[in-house]
Amino acid sequence: MNMTKSSIVKSLSEVIKERHSVRKYDPNFSIPKEEIEDILKEAVLAPSSSNLQPWRFIVIQDQEEKKELKKIAFNQEQVETASAVIAILGDKEMFKSIEKVYQSAFEAGFLDETRRDLLIKSANNLYPNAPEELRKEIAIFDAGLVSMQIMLIAKDRGYDTVPMGGFNKEQFARKYNVPERYFPIILLPIGKAAAPAHKTTRLPLEDLLIEYI
Repeated sequence: MNMTKSSIVKSLSEVIKERHSVRKYDPNFSIPKEEIEDILKEAVLAPSSSNLQPWRFIVIQDQEEKKELKKIAFNQEQVETASAVIAILGDKEMFKSIEKVYQSAFEAGFLDETRRDLLIKSANNLYPNAPEELRKEIAIFDAGLVSMQIMLIAKDRGYDTVPMGGFNKEQFARKYNVPERYFPIILLPIGKAAAPAHKTTRLPLEDLLIEYI
């Protein structure tokens, strides 16, 4: 039987087990901009604190830009050879989105007016007054959630990824004129593997499960 990619339906469990970090990519393979945007639209369905979605993205596809980014990423090959690099930034002023987030939910019919106003008031009492370091911790945590979504969605579509924390974040922010409100967290190369990923093992559950109450 001639099976196309779209006709092969995999379970979530299969996708999770097949995802591995890939560092060797086919430099001649290109993912269309539209598909990267589709992946991101699906990925941002990830949960976040108070649904404030404190993540932002910069997508680098231009070949010369990827060469420059490679220098910032300590010359790691995958930055240049992947089809694109998705930079995930955190929003440490996520409270500036409070009204927009809850008004959108109200207009969609998910909240009534009373509930909308209550959530806006509660969030405005909490987030603007929280220490910046705490807001950064929240953004980093939520960035991890959306990053994992991107990696699993990409794998389900036949692409590979590798999450990278190893890059000069200060240089990145300067090069791409990142506003003070945002800060870089993860680089996520995405593309078609040119070589199999190195398989890894995991600690047994009995080493990880501290207590079962």
